[in-house]
Amino acid sequence: MQDHQHGPLAGFTVGVTAARRADELGALLRRRGAGVLHAPALRIVPLADDAELLAATQELIDHAPDVVVATTAIGFRGWVEAADGWGHGEKLLERLRGVELLARGPKVKGAIRAAGLTEEWSPASESMAEVLDRLLAEGVAGRRIALQLHGEPLPGFVESLRAGGAEVVVVPVYRWMAPEDLAPIDRLLDATVARSLDAVTFTSAPAALSLLSRAEARGMLPELLLALDHDVLAACVGPVTALPLQAKGISTVQPERFRLGPLVQLIGQELPARARTLPVAGRRVEIRGHAVLVDEELRPVPPAGMALLRALSRRPGWVVSRSDLLGVLPGAGRDEHAVETAMARLRTALGAPKLIQTVVKRGYRLALDPAADTKYADA
Repeated sequence: MQDHQHGPLAGFTVGVTAARRADELGALLRRRGAGVLHAPALRIVPLADDAELLAATQELIDHAPDVVVATTAIGFRGWVEAADGWGHGEKLLERLRGVELLARGPKVKGAIRAAGLTEEWSPASESMAEVLDRLLAEGVAGRRIALQLHGEPLPGFVESLRAGGAEVVVVPVYRWMAPEDLAPIDRLLDATVARSLDAVTFTSAPAALSLLSRAEARGMLPELLLALDHDVLAACVGPVTALPLQAKGISTVQPERFRLGPLVQLIGQELPARARTLPVAGRRVEIRGHAVLVDEELRPVPPAGMALLRALSRRPGWVVSRSDLLGVLPGAGRDEHAVETAMARLRTALGAPKLIQTVVKRGYRLALDPAADTKYADA
């Protein structure tokens, strides 16, 4: 059941690795109640002075392509602006007027038309796979096809065209590089490994690769993989983005439509479905990332309290000893009084002290409703 008063993601924290459109993604998540930790895993480096881009531009001006595929609005604009800077702007636009110009989606169409050009076709799905299908269906043998890259290789796209007999000219307009400031991505890695995050979002394959590379550099790749495969949801905007994670054995989820809105909707379904819900002391208790819904009332709980509550919920109705609870408390040391202090704060945070019973000289237990005892006895 979704909590409509607070939003389906209330009580959950989501990591955002995007460089581009991070504000938009963060706003969509917060609107649904989520806490957001933003750590750009990449930075975009324009190639206005890049010899590779200049060479590709001159080659296309000198030798006309049959088809030009524009993949991103920012990339297409950057290409035209760079050509202007070199004094080749008009020549490039003139050349593009005489070719079959394909746009990956509506934003790219807008950039094309702003440059005074008209696209011949754009896929309804905004999918490069559909662009590839169209080109192959038309036949590419002997055709010269220019592909404006958007900072990352397109797995299988160029290979498929070349296998079909096409000559492919790639136009690298900008590149992804690791962020200059590594502190945010390190915070996100630490939070993921500590299970302080409930999900991490990925909107490009390079972002996923960058996060994995940074984890490896810090010697924490095994811990990251374990967290993402078991406790922290890896949510990708599409299957290409998911490839680097899947190559490491990480299970991912992605929406049917590869856009930010459907991605957030999917997270809004997945995280509440993962939450543990128990009938306790006549109340409905749903344990979320950093909060608990008690009869649909959102009750924020501090990290130590959440650690205790999760330990109790793993064996609902059973007594958990103070020493076992001490073992799950972050930084508690060996003093079992820390458990009593954290337990008192947890009960206050829940606003319903009877949810957790003290069993004298033994420990604590969730006051599981009698009708649920059989169901959860072996949980």
